Amino acid sequence: MGSPETQAHGDDPVPEPTPDELAAMQERKKLRIKGYITLLRDPNLNYRWRAAEALGNEGDQTAVEPLIEALKDPFVDVQWLAAKSLGKLGDLRAVEPLIEALKSDDKWLRIGAAWGLGKLRSSLAVDPLLPLLKDKKKKVRETVVDALGTIADDRAVAGLTESLLDEDGEVREAAQKALDLIKSEKMKKRDKEPADV
Repeated sequence: MGSPETQAHGDDPVPEPTPDELAAMQERKKLRIKGYITLLRDPNLNYRWRAAEALGNEGDQTAVEPLIEALKDPFVDVQWLAAKSLGKLGDLRAVEPLIEALKSDDKWLRIGAAWGLGKLRSSLAVDPLLPLLKDKKKKVRETVVDALGTIADDRAVAGLTESLLDEDGEVREAAQKALDLIKSEKMKKRDKEPADV
């Protein structure tokens, strides 16, 4: 019957890329990332926001500093996508700039920054996120609740418990999930601790 690798393509095994092919793929990726980074500074807004979004999917740390700069783009379309991409890249250099972005007057940048901070899972973000549980915009509150649940720090429990009484049902539901996540993480940690002998 053949292995799962050969079944997908008839009986021909999928060839592994040669070292030369791998090197060529890496070179193409480098050029693509370089191109996106250049587009982040393009006068055309459409190119900038597309580049900000694409860089998060590339998974390359060379994009971190240019994306941090893009948090100050004149258009929020670019800013909030840059914030989300910074979260996807998982580089902790983005924590402080994203915390700063939480102070924005624009709800979309607050949403993007909260989402990014949730992905980064840094406990440094907990205290700056907590006041946004009372944000006027429901989508900001919901994103902050999700982020706090993902970070899973005990300091968020009191605020998330208050969010169970939020006027919006989706925020209340997200708060319950976040509290469950924190409880689950706590139990995992407890299970990993060596028992007293």
